[in-house]
Amino acid sequence: MTDKEVLLLRRKLDLLLRTGKLLMESAADTNRIERNMKRVAAFMGIPEEKLHIDIRWTMIMVNVSDERNSFSKFQKCEKHGINMTTISQVSKLSWRAIEQDYSLDKYEEELEKTAHQSRNYTPYMIAVGAGFACGGFCKLFGCDWMAFLFASICAFIGFRIRARCVEAGLNVYMGIAAAAFISTCLAYASSFSGLSDTPYHPLLACALFIVPGVPLINFVDDMIDNHLLVGITRAANTVMMIGAMTFGITFAMRILVMNDVEIDHKFSELSMVPHDPYYVYAIAAAISAVGFSMIFNIQRRLLWVVALGGIIAVCIRNFVNFELGYGPVIGSFMGSFVVSLIAVKAVHWFHVPNHVLTIPSVIPMIPGVLMYRSLLGFINLHGVIGEVTNAFSNGINSALIILCISLGVAVPNIFARRYIAKDRQRYLLEELEKRRLRGKFIEW
Repeated sequence: MTDKEVLLLRRKLDLLLRTGKLLMESAADTNRIERNMKRVAAFMGIPEEKLHIDIRWTMIMVNVSDERNSFSKFQKCEKHGINMTTISQVSKLSWRAIEQDYSLDKYEEELEKTAHQSRNYTPYMIAVGAGFACGGFCKLFGCDWMAFLFASICAFIGFRIRARCVEAGLNVYMGIAAAAFISTCLAYASSFSGLSDTPYHPLLACALFIVPGVPLINFVDDMIDNHLLVGITRAANTVMMIGAMTFGITFAMRILVMNDVEIDHKFSELSMVPHDPYYVYAIAAAISAVGFSMIFNIQRRLLWVVALGGIIAVCIRNFVNFELGYGPVIGSFMGSFVVSLIAVKAVHWFHVPNHVLTIPSVIPMIPGVLMYRSLLGFINLHGVIGEVTNAFSNGINSALIILCISLGVAVPNIFARRYIAKDRQRYLLEELEKRRLRGKFIEW
């Protein structure tokens, strides 16, 4: 190869890696990252049989080789967040580049626009959304509307503290612990107001904006797709985030309520059986789903879709759990499974990836009451027979529910993706052939 050809190929690899980095740092699952990178490589004229991609949590590696030459390039992934709009736009860009005969310069320009675009919501709008998301959780746990307001305010303040910690360059896990600590302290203070008939419920929900639902679902998705290293790393990150949140909550509990027998009794007596009409839980689920959608930077046009998905998920969960008597584990699986099944078709109506619609919709089913009962059970061990059993029982049930939510989201998407993969591959080949006939095909 000539020097000019080598420089061109290295530029293509650089653009390919920047595409993968943008997806990884926006919380795309590994299968999606690989599919998009292969599509972009096809746009650039790099044959798939000569392309080798290795995706890790912090590093993406690409190699292009034939009988005579081999070129490798690496890209570091440093800032991991959640940006569903970016995931959608990169996917659309990869198709648009092929269909509209983009040059490399044009593709790079569009990729840079996507990478540096402003979020759909201002920081304070996101914090308000996070607050109401936790308030919606609180209502799903059975609180009154005044407690809903208290939980929302506490979560709003905690979310802003976490954002300030990130802006200050503080370790991400320390920021989570600080946010959980402040939110819990404020929620405990609100219990003395006397304005709510359910004063302790805000403690259950005020820090749930930290729950890493997206990494957890991506972990299950990656493991099922046999991307084991990335999946295990996502799982470890999830455990660290939950551990940091637990540390902040535990520290607050130890300082504030260590000797409060009444609050310990209240936590053990909090009921998970719905006592409000279904429409109340539908409203709470919609509020919570929309709030998390704002955190995940979902397009505004999709907020009502996600709200509807949250209503469907929670109402099915409650119906299967309480009306049919199959319990919260099966109920949560069915709620997430039905939403994911609907999303398989809905992605063609709204032209977005499956996870953009499903993940915010199922987040309201996170078993906050069981998580906190398990946490407080371990905090307040006094050697009484059955304490450890109850704490482990609540912890295992909450883990099973979260796992079933993740499986319910992942399984329909995986099977649907494999079912339509041949059609997409055929369409890709047809578009590449049309481009070749137009004389616009970029050879490697």
